[in-house]
This record gives sequence, structure tokens and C-alpha cells, in this order.
Amino acid sequence: MGKKTNIAIAIAAASAAAWAGSKAISKPQKRELKEALQFERPVVIAHHGGAGLAPEHSLQAFEKAVTFGVDGFSIGIRLTKDEEIIAFHDATVDRTTNSSGYVKDMTLTELQQLNNGYNFECLEGNKPYRDEPVAIVTLRELLETYSDKLFIISIQDGPDTYEGSLMPSKLWRLIEELAVQNQIIVTSPHSEQIDRFNLYARNSIALSAGEADIKKAITAFTSQFGHLYSPKVDLFQVPLKSGVFNFDSQKFINFLADLNVPVLYSEIDDLVTMSRVVRQGAIGIVTNRPDIAEVLIQKVNQ
Repeated sequence: MGKKTNIAIAIAAASAAAWAGSKAISKPQKRELKEALQFERPVVIAHHGGAGLAPEHSLQAFEKAVTFGVDGFSIGIRLTKDEEIIAFHDATVDRTTNSSGYVKDMTLTELQQLNNGYNFECLEGNKPYRDEPVAIVTLRELLETYSDKLFIISIQDGPDTYEGSLMPSKLWRLIEELAVQNQIIVTSPHSEQIDRFNLYARNSIALSAGEADIKKAITAFTSQFGHLYSPKVDLFQVPLKSGVFNFDSQKFINFLADLNVPVLYSEIDDLVTMSRVVRQGAIGIVTNRPDIAEVLIQKVNQ
């Protein structure tokens, strides 16, 4: 037996010993299931209000989604120049409105003068809101209008910006003022923003994984050391696939379910996939097409 073979055997033996030792002493911490996540059936969440049917983050979209029986909404939030929280995804208004510029450089009044449906294209390929102005709405208005719905709120302003530094505390104060703690799930692409928000919320609000949290979980799942993973969030809202990461797996759902963390699949816009992920054990789906999801809602309500 050669020297290289001996070294390989020694490394393998050491790895096996480390795995066995960690397995023996590991005690992953399960999350306590938050009230906002205690569903009796799979849920349907309208992405940005149902962005496939009406301009995203518009009252027109939210109203339309409600008619199809959705359980709630997934929205992005940003802070205006005068420090109002609006439902808006991008850093600029260029993609959705008839203007250009950064949200952070405009007041709420200035933003509400824009047509947020200007570039919306309907399923027939037309732009029906060019001459029908669509207003940008505040988070307060949405929470007060749809007081019976679940909201997955994503902090879009980054932690290294002035707006991002203010957002976690401002969001917490609004949730506390309106007493909607059990209707809210807070997330962000920036995991640091979720942590900052939780400094105020103190685990009283359900949290959904940010990008760093998701990478950590999938790495643990695909490694031999998944038993060492303890989540610090209450929900994983993930696409079926992102880059090299494949989240479309019943084993992945079960891995997180064992830790009391459900999985919600995002931007699922066809009925076949909706039905399949629900059968796999997903807690529900986020969709741009609540009209298609209505069939799923009727099915799970039977």
C-alpha cells in the first residue's frame, strides 16, 4: 500500500470520526412555530399583489388578487425621501413608472404623482394603464386595507444605506402601532436586515430566510453535517432553483420540516407545479397568477 493511499485512508478515517462525534453531541434547535405560520392548509400568496394580472404593488393588483381568494401578499418595501414606507421593489422608479430616478430621492407626494402602471403589459401584450394612472401605495395603507391577510414583507433597502439603516426600526414601529404582529412575516435579500429587524421584534415576528440564510441551509442539507444546522428563521421562501442550488426536493422540505421550518415556493405560475410542490409538503406558493392559483385554492378547501 503506497504512501498516498495511507494518507487518504487516514483522512477518511478522521472525517468519519469527526462526523460520528458531531452526530453524537449535536442538538439542533427547532424553531417555535409562529402564529403567522400556523396554517390548516396550503396557502396562496400573491407576488407583489399578483403582478401577472395588474401593475405590481398597486391597489388594482391587490383588489384583483382578493377576488381570487388569496391568503396574503408578498411585497417589497422601500423608504422615501421623507421617510415613508412604500410598497415598491426596485431602487429606482424606471422599470414600472413613466419617470426615472431613485425612490430615496423622492417624497411620497412626488412618487404618488407618477403612473406606476405605465409599463405594465397585460397577458394580451397590451399596456392598458398608460392612460389610467396607477398610484404608488404605502405599507400602512395596505395593512389597514387588508387587515385579514398575511403579508410577507421584504426589506429592499440595503443595510449599508441611510434608508436601510432606518427601515428595520420604522417597520417594527408600524407593525407594533397597528398590532398586526400575527399577520406579518419579515424578510430581506440582505440577511443582516432581518437580524437588525429582529433586534426590535425580539422573535415576536415570523422571519423568512435571506440569501445568506438560504445558502447556509442548502449547504448543510447537501453535506454530511446537516445534523449540525440550527435555523435562525421561521420560513424559507425559495424558488425551485437558483444558480447551482436546487430547492425543488421533498427531502429538502423534510429536512427543514424536522426543524419546524416550512417551505414556501416563490413565483410559481402554473397549476401543475403548484399542485406538485404542495404534494411534496410545501406550505404553499407565491404566484404572479392568482387566477390560476384559484383552482388550487378551491381544491385544498374541499
